[in-house]
Amino acid sequence: MSLPRIAVDAMGGDEGVRVMIDGAAEARRRHDQFQFLLVGDEARIKAALADHPNMRGASEILHCDDVVGGDELPTKALRRAKTTSMGLAVNAVKQGDAGAAVSAGNTGALMAMSKLALRTMPGIDRPALAAVMPTLEDDDVIMLDLGANTEADARNLVQFAIMGAAYSRIILGRQPRVRLLNIGTEENKGFDRLREAAGKLQDATGLDMKFDGYVESDKINRGEVDVVVTDGFSGNIALKAIEGTARFVTDLLRNAFTSSLRSKIGFLVSRPATELLKHHLDPNNHNGAVFLGLNGVVVKSHGSATAGGVANAVAVAARLLEDNLTNRITADLAALQDRNGTSAAK
Repeated sequence: MSLPRIAVDAMGGDEGVRVMIDGAAEARRRHDQFQFLLVGDEARIKAALADHPNMRGASEILHCDDVVGGDELPTKALRRAKTTSMGLAVNAVKQGDAGAAVSAGNTGALMAMSKLALRTMPGIDRPALAAVMPTLEDDDVIMLDLGANTEADARNLVQFAIMGAAYSRIILGRQPRVRLLNIGTEENKGFDRLREAAGKLQDATGLDMKFDGYVESDKINRGEVDVVVTDGFSGNIALKAIEGTARFVTDLLRNAFTSSLRSKIGFLVSRPATELLKHHLDPNNHNGAVFLGLNGVVVKSHGSATAGGVANAVAVAARLLEDNLTNRITADLAALQDRNGTSAAK
């Protein structure tokens, strides 16, 4: 497989250069065809590369020592898009010097820079942030929007559904089940925009997805749905609640197993099961949120991701390039018609 190289913002994230380079190197050990444009402080990148001979000949360094702060306002960061490692990584995609960009930096700044540089695809009003989460079943669930847009009208929700379904088909290899996040599953529940979006999706023809109505937040990870669609405000709250609950359960088990000698013995007996649970809940194993709807691939790695998590984010970017996600979305937008022959995305 021949892929365009991937631009890595080596300066983003909580751990900075070392973990980003370690992650890129791990990704290349898994897939030796990966090529990289590493953006950041050249001296620090070269020092980190010294431990990874597999990156020799597979990487080019674009020097930049200006970094977007983790708590920097997107409007302020945007003014430095041409001088920061994040901005230059995204611009490499715009200029065709890279096929995709990966950053673990400030999410708001990354969205602002990506939208300004790459623009939204024809037929898409707003990009959306989508992430993959584990379920009780074998397949994962995709959820969007997770914070790119605090508000979304019916038209936006329909477009999110189209983008999420296209992404899901790449992961699952089959027609996905799509639902709108709501406070109930009854048809009369929720805001007008939800009911309007549901009506458009229910009437739509020509799409390779199955619209199943509404889903409540407690069913997101049950394995009953493949794509959950919502606005960025609700999606971000739901995501943080799920992540917080996962950490709560993990910490609760840790405290329970260390509370007494009998508990410690019980932990040793049940360790295979607890290790499996830990692996399933580890966000690094599902790292790599995607900005859908742009004229280019941009992947957001979690700021606290390990090298393995960064490698997973790189793999997400590569897979979306290999399977031509943007072309899939374009084709779905063109195919989407309601029963009256009018585009349901309008």
